[in-house]
Amino acid sequence: MGAEIQVTFDCADPAMLAEFWAQVLRYEVQGPPLGFATWDEALDALGVPAEDRNSRSAVVDPAGTGPRIFFQRVPEGKGVKNRVHLDVRAAPGLAGGDRMAALEAEALRLIELGATRLERFDPDPPLETGFIVMADPEGNEFCLD
Repeated sequence: MGAEIQVTFDCADPAMLAEFWAQVLRYEVQGPPLGFATWDEALDALGVPAEDRNSRSAVVDPAGTGPRIFFQRVPEGKGVKNRVHLDVRAAPGLAGGDRMAALEAEALRLIELGATRLERFDPDPPLETGFIVMADPEGNEFCLD
């Protein structure tokens, strides 16, 4: 069995980015620890001051199979292109025009959530099946694949 992984995003607004990625991935924002009805209740019990309440967040796969995505607030903004990015599989099993139509439909959905469309790469057989490069609300690039 392989190692379990977590993907971590450095960001300015963990709560906002967690909500965005929960919608993109069809994940859910991770709930509070057992014994607490809300995160505010848990953070009150832990003595976390108000200014630190949005210092981190996470989203999880409701089926429990995908990796946890963690968001942590950092003081600096994004400087350059990501060296690692997510490929969101938006058109599995599709090819050609059907694939690109599915990717375009997903791109429109994500733009409504706050994503930015950056570039489209059309199919170029035999190796390239086509994809769309997007950016999340804080500028982190990802691909609709």
